Amino acid sequence: MSLLALVTQGGLVSQGVALMLLAMSVASWVVILWKSWLLQRAAVDVARCTAAFWHSSSVEAACEKLAVFDREALVLPLVAATQARAHGTLATAADRSAQLTRVLRNALHAVLYRLQFGQILLATVGSIAPFVGLLGTVWGIYHALTGMAGAGQFTIDKVSGPVGEALIMTAAGLAVAIPAVLAYNIFGRSIGRIEAELEGFAFDLRELLAAGGSAKVAMEREAEAPRAGDALSEAIR
Repeated sequence: MSLLALVTQGGLVSQGVALMLLAMSVASWVVILWKSWLLQRAAVDVARCTAAFWHSSSVEAACEKLAVFDREALVLPLVAATQARAHGTLATAADRSAQLTRVLRNALHAVLYRLQFGQILLATVGSIAPFVGLLGTVWGIYHALTGMAGAGQFTIDKVSGPVGEALIMTAAGLAVAIPAVLAYNIFGRSIGRIEAELEGFAFDLRELLAAGGSAKVAMEREAEAPRAGDALSEAIR
């Protein structure tokens, strides 16, 4: 009995199990290949973009460089979020430091969501594929035993063949689950490294812009101080 014969002769349950394993295998391998390509590009882009940003003369010049280097749009959204303005709203009610913290956090969450996309699928496939294969095995053994009992052929040599063929479903479930679990762990480690780099860049960017904003406010206050003194002198006169 071949695997194809096991599936075709096993009824709807065996066919459904086989199709489910096939669908999970195709989906997981599509995600594995896509995320391998994505994370490889992302690691290179983040390293190049952070270096290009800190070697730029201004934020505007850095944005021009990031538009070229940031192919996966991982660093540029963080910088762009800090340049957005929403005057007259609650978003601008707090000081500059709090505003930067909020917009950078939101932008970082959006970037990390894209990096983590597909991880749930890999975790789900790695968790349930062995049990789906086990279901196929149990049903295949049951179907083989009932068939042999009806035919009156219930000897060891007659049982070992069909039961051994039914165990292929368990092996198929493991073959689907193992690559998904390995990929999930490897991708999780890569995403963790990229996330650490992005969080560090966001923190340094916040400190840079918050310090610049504080210096600007101080200069404005110093410029307003003489004018206030002149106005007070005129009022006294």
